[in-house]
Amino acid sequence: MSQIRLIAGLGNPGRDYETTRHNAGFWWADELARTGRMNFSSESKFYGLLARGMVGGNEVFLLKPQSFMNLSGRSVAAVAQFYKILPSEILVVHDELDLQPGIARLKMGGGHGGHNGLKDIIAQLGTRDFWRLRLGIGHPGERNEVVNYVLNDPRKEERELINEAMQQSLNIASLIVEGKAEAAMLKLHSK
Repeated sequence: MSQIRLIAGLGNPGRDYETTRHNAGFWWADELARTGRMNFSSESKFYGLLARGMVGGNEVFLLKPQSFMNLSGRSVAAVAQFYKILPSEILVVHDELDLQPGIARLKMGGGHGGHNGLKDIIAQLGTRDFWRLRLGIGHPGERNEVVNYVLNDPRKEERELINEAMQQSLNIASLIVEGKAEAAMLKLHSK
């Protein structure tokens, strides 16, 4: 695993979306910024909010695309191109329907599973080979319910479970950034 130089937390900008399940990636990025004392600034050329700071002794860029979920790739690709960051040095943090609340999983590559943010990042980077931290939000059970589900707030107990999974994954953020994927997965996936 390469060292991670860019972490992109996915979500939708604006108050209307702040607390919705689809913004789990933003929640994670906000928490990492808070604990790492990083400050986001609006960068129009990157279509997002960008922070720079240290995670476990390594410098990283922390990005929250502001182009809405379906166009997340434009923002991720802009930062990657400007700072010459390879896809293998990118970690995308996103909500995951296929995992229950309380579960977080790290993986390299794979498809987009219908996630429009991932779909656009794959299209813009021209590869699937970037790291993903998947934060479980559960599935509504019916495919036609998905949009409504991800754009609504989790129930209180679901949010608590999501927060726990976020905390577990934030605890190993330095391992991920250092490129120690196996150690990170061992800790995260044995929960």
